[in-house]
Amino acid sequence: MITVYSDEHKYHHGSGELFRGSVVPCVENPDRASEILSRIRTIGLGDVRPAHDFGLSPVYRVHTERFIAFLQSAFDQWKSISDNPDALPSAWTSHRPSAEEPQSINGWLGYYSFDAGTPITAGTWRAAKAAADTALTAQAIVREGAPAAFALTRPPGHHASSEQYGGYCFLNNAAIAAEAMLRDGADRVAIIDIDYHHGNGTQAIFYDRSDVLFVSIHADPAQEYPFYHGYAQETGNESGEGFNVNYPLPIGTGWERYREALDDGLRRISTYGPDALVVSLGVDTFDGDPLGKFRLTSDNFTEIGRRISELSTPTLFILEGGYDLESIGLNVTNVLCGFEE
Repeated sequence: MITVYSDEHKYHHGSGELFRGSVVPCVENPDRASEILSRIRTIGLGDVRPAHDFGLSPVYRVHTERFIAFLQSAFDQWKSISDNPDALPSAWTSHRPSAEEPQSINGWLGYYSFDAGTPITAGTWRAAKAAADTALTAQAIVREGAPAAFALTRPPGHHASSEQYGGYCFLNNAAIAAEAMLRDGADRVAIIDIDYHHGNGTQAIFYDRSDVLFVSIHADPAQEYPFYHGYAQETGNESGEGFNVNYPLPIGTGWERYREALDDGLRRISTYGPDALVVSLGVDTFDGDPLGKFRLTSDNFTEIGRRISELSTPTLFILEGGYDLESIGLNVTNVLCGFEE
């Protein structure tokens, strides 16, 4: 399998995030991508290719222009008021749809974010844009006839909506790639999100549409981040009704219960009959991940890959979460190898 990777991800390296009332070292860091890349090369998974620059047009199909302008300028604005290398919000609007956009960086941070665990640094925009280009490069490889490709994207993207960032995510790489697939001729695209946390940003982007089926298997938001979205009754709106499928699972879920949700989600995708599939590949469902509380094993990830392959659909894997550095390379490549088997 071809992997697309960019060293630009290293420019986003926050020093701290707010976690359970304390500022702690960022769990999402450059070592994640380095560990995966090392494993890919060790096992000889396939070619590793660089990302190409696709400009901003594909990004604007998913995110608003004012949100992109904010991400591009946020750190420079932050430097004018603080020497801290991490820009973090200190206030949020509680009624955002009707709120006036503020005119200061402290206001902007809270206007465009939904948590205090996602610092903007001097290199954040550079890394986020490279992640989108990595996803688009891998999408082009699939479009040109490869049965599958892996976009080793960092920072991740599935929590980012059209005009908000959070959950370590700035640009929604999976949504940007899905839009590119539609623009390149696909009539229907399916996205399956297997990250421990619900892909609230991806859901929001496609919630009113029927040309993208979104399926997410994740921890119950009544108990886990992002808390406010990801319930089973969220099934889409207007023309999107029935094209959003959530499987919220309880803390402590193991393989048997997870497999049932996965099989049902894949059945829904098969019935939908997409022209292409995007997999938001998070491995924080691993038993031992510092941010996840499921009980999947490394062997289970191989089986996940096998089951996804049974759809026989052109497939783009895009990296999301997974924070146990000792296992992340093994678990990600197990999914990819299981798919290729």
